[in-house]
Amino acid sequence: MEVSEYFTINLRLGPCPMSITIKRTDEEAYRAAEKLINQRYNNYASQYSNLSNETYMCMTALDIALSMKKNEFRNDTQPFEDSMKRMLKTLEETLASKAQ
Repeated sequence: MEVSEYFTINLRLGPCPMSITIKRTDEEAYRAAEKLINQRYNNYASQYSNLSNETYMCMTALDIALSMKKNEFRNDTQPFEDSMKRMLKTLEETLASKAQ
């Protein structure tokens, strides 16, 4: 019997159970994402009592999205490349003027 590339897993995100069909190769990433979501959700639920589950999920989503965006900004190499181009241009101009 051939094993399908896809299968269904059960996740619990905060108080919300869900079944989702995924590629087998992606299971580890989905399990890690589930763990991250639940850690952040539980952190907010313990810090701020008497809020709705929806509010905790929104806070969790914002927290994770913000972390992703900050990481993207840190990995932006364009300012470094621009600075290197300016320095190279200055160096080339200096060498060209000294050669004359």
